[in-house]
Amino acid sequence: MKNVKARAVFSPESSFQATTIERRELHPLDVLIEIKYSGICHSDIHHARSEWKDEHYPLVPGHEIAGIVVQVGSEVRKFNVGDRVGVGCMIDSCGECENCRKGEEQYCLKGNTLTYADVDKYGEHTQGGYSTHIVVTEDFVLRIPEGIELDAAAPLLCAGITTYSPLNHWGAGPGKKVAVIGLGGLGHMAVKIANAMGAEVTVLSQSLRKKDDGLRFGASHYYATSDPKTFEELAGSFDIIINTVSANIKVDAYLSLLKLDGALINVGAPVEPLSFNVFSLLGQRRSFAGSLIGGIRETQEMLDFCAEHHIAPEIEVVSADQIDEAYNRVLASDVRYRFVIDISTM
Repeated sequence: MKNVKARAVFSPESSFQATTIERRELHPLDVLIEIKYSGICHSDIHHARSEWKDEHYPLVPGHEIAGIVVQVGSEVRKFNVGDRVGVGCMIDSCGECENCRKGEEQYCLKGNTLTYADVDKYGEHTQGGYSTHIVVTEDFVLRIPEGIELDAAAPLLCAGITTYSPLNHWGAGPGKKVAVIGLGGLGHMAVKIANAMGAEVTVLSQSLRKKDDGLRFGASHYYATSDPKTFEELAGSFDIIINTVSANIKVDAYLSLLKLDGALINVGAPVEPLSFNVFSLLGQRRSFAGSLIGGIRETQEMLDFCAEHHIAPEIEVVSADQIDEAYNRVLASDVRYRFVIDISTM
């Protein structure tokens, strides 16, 4: 076992505290990564505060991990010491079910293993990227292409793939009109990626406060959803709507903005259930869908796509001592657009 520095919460009400955690000795197919940067995702806050399920504490969040390989197991063939790599939201799956065989490990029928807040196949509680090192089997390690800085690469491992995957699956591209609900950590990546795919992009936000940013990121249009005229003017306009907000929205109102065969895809994860009238789907054969992250193959495809198109998230780098402050600012929507922890400050 290797003891490494970390930042953890010890209860739902706890602030982050310096601690040490154990990382396993390398098995033949394992990779030891020295973490350089770890992004802060809204999911981290949900887990840290036990808002989705009863958590096991102490808890070290973090599933947007970028770093350097410092050691490899005896049978590792995909990576070498010194490689620039990343780890996202999952670190293992059964590898045998139908979905895993299709490269959709995020939908593993036996349940994949989350990077943190889970129990791995060795019976150990997983701990995430708010730490100096992590051990991951090579099949769940991503290669970070040259041209993407490590601090900017970290949020791509969640925010990037969470938005890339539905845009890719539902065919965003030339001739398609895509709307993005919310311009936060997820939303700003959805705008950049959809624009690079060739779609015409519209941002739907509560206010016009971030309009200049949205247009700079690649949106052609920007509307305030607090204005009732928005829903009248845009009725039947979009092929794809990506909902990135983790809040209760008026689903029926947004479904009315879809064209024939259009899809409203939820990637935000509100704590409270959403409800809608089924007749909002029937009239124009509309779909209301959800999407998690992508599989490992698609996540690597996303990283390569972002490198090719010079796409990077807008980040603010913080120290390990600023994690609590960063959480509060996320909840207050006071971040443009993703916090990233400099792990060297631990």
